[in-house]
Amino acid sequence: MNTDDLNYTRYHGFLPAEIAGLDTLTELALDLQWSWNHAADTLWQQLDAELWDRTHNPWVVLQTASREILEQHLADPAFQAQMAGLLAHKQEDAAGPKWFQAQYPASPLTCVAYFSMEYMLSEALPIYVGGLGNVAGDQLEAASDLGVPVVAVGLLYQQGYFRQEIDRQGAQQALFPYNDPGQLPITPLRLPNGKWLRLPITLSGFPVWLRTWQVRVGSVTLYLLDSNDAANLPVHRGITAELYGGGMELRIQQEIILGIGGWKLLQALHIQPDVCHLNEGHAAFVVLERARALRQETGLSFEAALAVTRPGNLFTTHTAVAAGFDHFSPALMGQFLGDYARQELGIEFEALMALGRQSPSNPNESFNMAFLAIRGGGAVNGVSRLHGAVSRQLFGTLFPRWPTEEVPVGQVTNGVHMPSWDAEAADALWTTACGKDRWRGGLDALAENILQVADENLWQLRTSCRQALVAYTRARLARQFTVAGYPPGLVDIASKVFDENTLTIGFARRFVAYKRPNLLLRDPERFIRLLTNRAQPVQLVLAGKAPPFDEGGKALIQQWMQFIAQHNLYQHVVFLSDYDLLLAEHLVQGVDVWLNTPRRPWEACGTSGMKVLVNGGLNLSELDGWWAEAYTPAVG
Repeated sequence: MNTDDLNYTRYHGFLPAEIAGLDTLTELALDLQWSWNHAADTLWQQLDAELWDRTHNPWVVLQTASREILEQHLADPAFQAQMAGLLAHKQEDAAGPKWFQAQYPASPLTCVAYFSMEYMLSEALPIYVGGLGNVAGDQLEAASDLGVPVVAVGLLYQQGYFRQEIDRQGAQQALFPYNDPGQLPITPLRLPNGKWLRLPITLSGFPVWLRTWQVRVGSVTLYLLDSNDAANLPVHRGITAELYGGGMELRIQQEIILGIGGWKLLQALHIQPDVCHLNEGHAAFVVLERARALRQETGLSFEAALAVTRPGNLFTTHTAVAAGFDHFSPALMGQFLGDYARQELGIEFEALMALGRQSPSNPNESFNMAFLAIRGGGAVNGVSRLHGAVSRQLFGTLFPRWPTEEVPVGQVTNGVHMPSWDAEAADALWTTACGKDRWRGGLDALAENILQVADENLWQLRTSCRQALVAYTRARLARQFTVAGYPPGLVDIASKVFDENTLTIGFARRFVAYKRPNLLLRDPERFIRLLTNRAQPVQLVLAGKAPPFDEGGKALIQQWMQFIAQHNLYQHVVFLSDYDLLLAEHLVQGVDVWLNTPRRPWEACGTSGMKVLVNGGLNLSELDGWWAEAYTPAVG
């Protein structure tokens, strides 16, 4: 076990360190590899089944367990064997060469630094909103499995993104519970002498201290920064409170911490990445700090330092509309980065502003973070074939007189980390057919092996996954109705909704206008007939959050809730509140058909539909994002 992690637990008195085997259990709990290893689940269930079911957080389960429970299980030979097997698998996985080392034994690539505002790794670490964090989390997990040399940088949010409740009127309510760092599967980042690494940064002329944390994601380490340091002014302690909360003044400070603070963190750890991967434009300030550091080290001008570092900066854009990029006014940029430009970069403020403007000489134009990422990056890519074409149009103004098809923006279609999304039954089926390491290397033989699976086995997979979803939906909806104060009769109905043998459709995503979540309600009478057809009934499960300040999005949710109540469709349509990673897992594993209705071409990629495939589900979607290149009549 990592000594820093062990000292942390002992120093804070979380765990009785003298119990034999507890170090191993702690090591397993603090490595998020358990989040995609089904074999680990029963270990935590044995310690506290109810708490595990509520939290899916081994670190909380471990800290909450009594000495008697720990001693009892750690003395049990079966428990010991299971724990030893998991540890041996972990050590074997870390020791042996993986796909990257086998495929590229002479690669000069030693480290990629991955920067993102959010990461969806586990419901136990709620520092994500949705799609962007989903891709980031899956890419870190895949990097661990494949042996790609990656470290990651992000922010630790005290509240994260809001938690959703739906009241009895069908209206979305936003809640902001506190993320206690002591209950998250993270540890403070400590120097060899035991001192907690804290980094100073300047914001609007004030010194701000950043605390540092580390998260183990298999063989990948995610470093997190937060401003909730006791030495900071109250106004600064809250900078990293909410994910995408507040106005643009809060946003620019968060992005300075991510980009500039993130590079300073890597320098403090003596990590020298060959490549910085910017997962969306939020992280673009790292372009400036990386060039500043080289300028300080070599004496080069900022312009020369930027030219030297640019080839090692890669920018992935996930945005399909110009309004989706972060823009900061000249006044805001001057407040937070004016002195930085003159004193640290050695350039005039207007020269900095020019890097983020379409027209560098226009003093009234705001600063576009995507433009900075492009001008400071060696390569730019969209996240699907269609999105690449859309992005070339969006950024064409930066390349005047270039034919649109030659604008230097490529595309790499997003994928998913399948072990994070397959049901236990799906894992067993595909392990038998394709082997345990089927996702850890070349995929050439997979198609042939998949085709050998009998239809009966696929249908059994579908049936068992649907049954599990129905059971989960009933329990979650009953709890949801109870909390909202619904009458006992409706709570009882909630506990009996759906039929295990009825075609189940799923729709779960952000409730915003361009995703058209209410398209099914355009012809309500026809829709009701489809749902209630006795010969071929259909049932629909919905989930999703509207941004807290988007009244139109919240109205879309309320329209669904009122439609269900008005027509007494509780047995046929369910809206499950507080869409998070755990709910997403149950949905993509259990639904028969995944529905997606965006306005083309506004869906940059979308990956949720990929996840249903491994569980035997089908897609019904607008030809947008990834589906525009994956669709054939045989698959959806």
